[in-house]
Amino acid sequence: MAESQQLQSTTDSQQPQTTVETGNNLPVAIIHRLPTFNFSFSWAKGIVNPIESSDPLYPIHRLSARAVIVLGPSPLKSEHLDQYPSVECIFGTSAGVDHIDLAECRRRNIRVTSAGDAFSEDGADYAIGLLIDVLRLVSASDRFVRAGLWPVEGIYPLGNKVGGKRVGIVGLGSIGSLVAKRLEPFGCTIGYTSRNKKPQLHYQFYSTALDLATNSDALIVCCALTEKTRHVINHDVMKALGKRGILVNVGRGALVDEKELVKLLVGGELGGAGLDVFEDEPQVPRELFTMDNVVLSPHKAIATTEAIEGLIQLVIGNMKAFFSNKPLLSELNLHD
Repeated sequence: MAESQQLQSTTDSQQPQTTVETGNNLPVAIIHRLPTFNFSFSWAKGIVNPIESSDPLYPIHRLSARAVIVLGPSPLKSEHLDQYPSVECIFGTSAGVDHIDLAECRRRNIRVTSAGDAFSEDGADYAIGLLIDVLRLVSASDRFVRAGLWPVEGIYPLGNKVGGKRVGIVGLGSIGSLVAKRLEPFGCTIGYTSRNKKPQLHYQFYSTALDLATNSDALIVCCALTEKTRHVINHDVMKALGKRGILVNVGRGALVDEKELVKLLVGGELGGAGLDVFEDEPQVPRELFTMDNVVLSPHKAIATTEAIEGLIQLVIGNMKAFFSNKPLLSELNLHD
């Protein structure tokens, strides 16, 4: 269904008056984003009046707007919230929320939503794809053929089997759980570490990432980034994973100590890595560029046409719910 048709379904009861005339009776939502996130918000215009910082009405509307839409991982900190003194709800469009000052939102009694499960299926698919790519040397083999080396050098070096591997999942949330389900048909032994043990699951629980790595052939990192999880994959964890161990990260770059990761890969102390995220994006350590046992991706694990369409519908649903005083669809528990 076309976006324009979907956005015409709002009712009058969901469209309170704005404080400044904008040509309709829709509520205002401030668009908060980095300049690099230059995407259209046409899908929102049937629900709210999206006001950018460049809009002539922005200086007035930022003072009275009840809602802010945060595009992607654009930072939203205390100093930004000071600019929006009337905000009651922040609509996030990212699976992770480390870019939002949740403590400050809690203090100000501001509600926050995330992308919920909109990206989970695709993120899990991508994590499995990176694992297979690293183990079977898919990308490296592609480069080998394209460079014309097959007729010259002959048979390409062997990769490693996926089936039967012991795979540890760091963060068994929405994406992590789907990763585990996708690994089961490969005959993999699955372990995990998470904030809490999940007794309803038959996977082996480890209380620390180090214990998990010690008992795994590969680690897939997909937990949220917090102060507690920053560099949760440190030197000791990667060293425990070992010379044949594989690290896959589809969470956030800062979950992994990137400098130690590079050192261990260069020194042959870690078997390989599939990385969709990095600590200083879009900067990537150049040492990784020539390594055939490393697969690099530009933070796109969750990005598919279908996922974006699902996200749009989720944000629309959250906005409709908020402005009609109904339960939000993907609200975060800021007191957890």
